[in-house]
Amino acid sequence: MDTYISSLTLETKSMRSDIASFQSRVTGLEHRMGTLEAHMTTVQDRDQDLLYLRSKITDLEDRSRRDNIRLFGFLENEEGSDVQAFLGSPICPR
Repeated sequence: MDTYISSLTLETKSMRSDIASFQSRVTGLEHRMGTLEAHMTTVQDRDQDLLYLRSKITDLEDRSRRDNIRLFGFLENEEGSDVQAFLGSPICPR
């Protein structure tokens, strides 16, 4: 009977040791998980900022194109070096 009790005592001590080991591992994993969640929040915030900045760039590019005028039917470099004089001259002379 004493050997049975001593073997149970040893097995109980072994289980307690295993449980303590698991507890320390779980604590470490919980800490790492918290760090990853904080980084995930930061990444999501940066992603939203990136989407906003991309839409702003697209809007600014579109606005910068509004003042551009496309002229069709003219040869390349037909205006010469003075674009204002070319556009100011009558295109269809009378």
